[in-house]
Amino acid sequence: MKQRVITAVVALIFFIPVLYVGGITIEIVASLLALIGMSEIFMMRKRIIVSFEFIWATLATLVMAVPDSFLTFLPGHLTRFHVFYLLVMLMLIHTVLTKNKFTFDDAGILTLASLYIGLGFHYLAAVRNADNGLALLGYVLVIIWSTDIGAYMIGRKIGKHKLWPAISPNKTWEGSIGAVIVAMILTALYLTFVPVGRDFVQLMILAFIFSVAGQMGDLVESAYKRHYGVKDSGKILPGHGGILDRFDSLLFVLPLVFMFGIL
Repeated sequence: MKQRVITAVVALIFFIPVLYVGGITIEIVASLLALIGMSEIFMMRKRIIVSFEFIWATLATLVMAVPDSFLTFLPGHLTRFHVFYLLVMLMLIHTVLTKNKFTFDDAGILTLASLYIGLGFHYLAAVRNADNGLALLGYVLVIIWSTDIGAYMIGRKIGKHKLWPAISPNKTWEGSIGAVIVAMILTALYLTFVPVGRDFVQLMILAFIFSVAGQMGDLVESAYKRHYGVKDSGKILPGHGGILDRFDSLLFVLPLVFMFGIL
């Protein structure tokens, strides 16, 4: 527990100024976090990082993660998704050149991981740099953090019915439902004192959706960690695991902020 607290304090000392400053600072940090997340996928799969597939996978992740302003060199009719598809084709060609030592399944995993990680961290910076973005990102973080804390505290106190034991044996229905309630209460308090600049009722409805989506992001990460037989996605954050362990919920929720049109 002591190690977890120390790591959390050090991480917050670094992360809070980055959030406050925003701009190109958070865009660079978000892109670096995406690269670390992709490296954790390789480590969980026990694959070599110094390889052509890692280079292509990290390039694909970066193409998804960087802000639009980093891609202004592209001809007007091309977008990040065209570049991403070109990199996917190169990965598929690599299956031929390696005579299936690097397989179609490998290419599929890296394509999915690049989208999941790259776009998730892209919207970390995009939300922060939107109009009134600091308050908006604070709204998202309140939902995610209160959901996590509520699930842990309530599940530990009164949790009896397992939510999905095959994937995450410690999570309970009581903890999950209680987490949503805690998130709704704390989000309402946040919106009362912090002007986000969006409709209160809409944001409260979305808080419910985001709280549930955040828990699904947590379960998804539990599922692939269980598949790869690892406890944590990485070791970069002592006591907490890896970057994917800390951002699993946000990677699900942040793209939804854009999809629901509140950027």
